[in-house]
Amino acid sequence: MITQEDVINAISKVRHPAIDFTLLELGIVKNVKLMDNTVGLEFAFPFPNIPIADQLISSIEKPIRDLGLLPVYKVAIMTEDEKARFMEMEAQAWKGL
Repeated sequence: MITQEDVINAISKVRHPAIDFTLLELGIVKNVKLMDNTVGLEFAFPFPNIPIADQLISSIEKPIRDLGLLPVYKVAIMTEDEKARFMEMEAQAWKGL
């Protein structure tokens, strides 16, 4: 049986393509909850209309689907505090696309 920890372990390896941190570390992926065969989660982006949003979402969906689970998500904009933390981490670890 797959556990919440299995899901977190699977998605915790997904790194941002331009910033040398994982999507979990950056706060882009949060509120991950395993419910039967579904994983609910939230994608929080620092700004609306992020050009690579679909790529980031797909990169998290894949390991969830590889576990045989269905990802269900909502998209939100980061709070000002989350955005400030994200921008600081981006400045620290930017590697470019």
